[in-house]
Amino acid sequence: MVKFLLTLLIFIFLVRYVVPALLRMLIGSFVQKHARRYNDAFGEQAPFGQPRPTPPPTEPGKVRVDYVPPPTTNGQHTEFKGGEYVDFEEIK
Repeated sequence: MVKFLLTLLIFIFLVRYVVPALLRMLIGSFVQKHARRYNDAFGEQAPFGQPRPTPPPTEPGKVRVDYVPPPTTNGQHTEFKGGEYVDFEEIK
């Protein structure tokens, strides 16, 4: 009986204090690892914990464009003529 109670007490102690501490360390390292991967994948644009840089202020009424696509060199305009027709039947 004493052996059972001692085993139960040790088990409760482990579940209450040791397991949460281990999980906290494992999950924390997992999140940090994936945060580093995210930063590497997107070119260190904005590391976690730091705000993104704000763009320079523009005059009121002016539009600021970040990206302008290059003009087509061959002069052909590619207009969308539409897709193919798919017959539709409603199923109830």
